[in-house]
Amino acid sequence: MAARDRKKPTLKTISELSGLAIPTVSRALHDAPDIGAETKERVRRIAAEIGYVPNRAGVRLKTGKTNVIALILSTEHEILNHTARMISAIAGGLSGTRYHLNVTPYFPKDDPMVPVRYVVENRSADAVILNQIQPEDPRVKYLLEEEFPFATHGRSAWRERHAYFDYDNEAFAFLAVSRLAERGRRNVVVVAPPIAQNYAQDIAAGTARAARTAGISARLAEDATSDDSTDRIAVAISALLDRDPTVDGILCASTTAAMAVVATLEARGRVLGKDVDVIAKEAVNFLTLFRPQMLALTEDVARAGDFLAKAAIRAVEHPDAPPMQGLEVPDRDSFRTGGLLSAPAS
Repeated sequence: MAARDRKKPTLKTISELSGLAIPTVSRALHDAPDIGAETKERVRRIAAEIGYVPNRAGVRLKTGKTNVIALILSTEHEILNHTARMISAIAGGLSGTRYHLNVTPYFPKDDPMVPVRYVVENRSADAVILNQIQPEDPRVKYLLEEEFPFATHGRSAWRERHAYFDYDNEAFAFLAVSRLAERGRRNVVVVAPPIAQNYAQDIAAGTARAARTAGISARLAEDATSDDSTDRIAVAISALLDRDPTVDGILCASTTAAMAVVATLEARGRVLGKDVDVIAKEAVNFLTLFRPQMLALTEDVARAGDFLAKAAIRAVEHPDAPPMQGLEVPDRDSFRTGGLLSAPAS
């Protein structure tokens, strides 16, 4: 039989194969609490084997729900950042539930409110997940006012009212700048995210605290951010070194920024681990393989994505319950080293 002539699998198909009534099949697929785990697993296995896909329009008409979680992301991301891992982790967190993930991108020139309003006004998802959170993020404010379920990767000024998972970037910056000071670095520059974002302000606070504690100079780069292109970062760092050749430590908030900084330093004859140190945050063991003289702190993006998936589901299914909130706090064990970086700076 030609593929186009095959009938689309339905609840009735699963019912016939499993020997269960259609209502039981439906409730099993919707994770009903009165259906046993073994029955749910059998129904889901059969559904997967025959390629059953629920009719979203029908589900919405019957329940008012879409069984969709929308992840709304800016396309302005570093090449080797943790976006892909985040998407994979969120999708994994939704695996085995009735929810599916839709990724909705928007461009830097676009109004970030547009995709959020679209989801809410059209009820095209049951909840949204956002990142790049600002302290008084208009998207968060809007979702709170609309009482629409959501979770954020990052904390807003209204963090006590919504679900979130965050990485303690103030602790990250404090640890990183402190480590540079321990290695004898006295003039540190930080390539941070755009300062309007909450985690950039946390990095600035951690940097300032570490500099005061260690009695060194540490400041944010003025002409580039970790969200910029590698070309722009390279130009900005090169100009900075022209103005102040005594810079001997650089902290980067992204993998791509770190690579651009290292390339710029090496092009100018600076030697990593000897006359300058570069330290960065990453989600994948890459930087210390790229250059063993570098130092990196690990961020568990898989944990964040899984948590956000579960937090979004809870916001949908238990709107009156306290929102799920999580925070990853790095410590000295979070450092990853390689090669020459384990030796003291000369």
